[in-house]
Amino acid sequence: MAKVSKRMVKAREGIDPNKAYSLEDAVKLLKERASAKFDETIEVAMNLGVDPRHADQMVRGVVNLPNGTGRTVRVAVFAKGAKADEAKAAGADIVGAEDLVEIVQKGEINFDRCIATPDLMPLVGRLGKVLGPRGMMPNPKVGTVTTDVAAAVKASKGGAVEFRVEKAGIIHAGVGKASFDANAIVENVRAFADAVTKAKPAGAKGNYVKKVSVTSTMGPGLKLDIASLNPAQ
Repeated sequence: MAKVSKRMVKAREGIDPNKAYSLEDAVKLLKERASAKFDETIEVAMNLGVDPRHADQMVRGVVNLPNGTGRTVRVAVFAKGAKADEAKAAGADIVGAEDLVEIVQKGEINFDRCIATPDLMPLVGRLGKVLGPRGMMPNPKVGTVTTDVAAAVKASKGGAVEFRVEKAGIIHAGVGKASFDANAIVENVRAFADAVTKAKPAGAKGNYVKKVSVTSTMGPGLKLDIASLNPAQ
């Protein structure tokens, strides 16, 4: 059995692993215990009642967090002409067409998010084996294949988070930093959970959201009372 560090032992003090905490209480506990030397990321994980092996149970989408993610996102855009100019003006880090395809094919992926105009998708399609496994292939369903590249770049820079269910039926994402105000983290978690809930596929049966937990990069995981994610209901 792996030895638990003194820091983690201290972080877990007062935490009941079997208790379902309200979102507000969980965020407060995580912030109090975020003791790493860097600004820890607050992460949320949702266990869904779906089997993504079936096409009608795939859960995928994108959400614009109201308070951003707290991280610097490098954006690459596949575009030509006026659209390329729009992308650059909007703050894209890398813009190109055939030249950018060649760079990516060499394994030089110096970006976190990829956007493409529809006319360049036949070109970008060549990169499926490179970008696909990294979850970075542009897709119209999440707004990364679009003619409005300026809006897509600004959304990516401002706090857009793409999500996709994994084989085990789990979706997870970073939703802020431990340095954020507690209310900002709560708002981001609720926005993320709401987007995942609205993305419920037609093939999902029974209990859709089975379990939700939050954690920080170096902190303990806390189970959430699912009802606290939407107190209005």
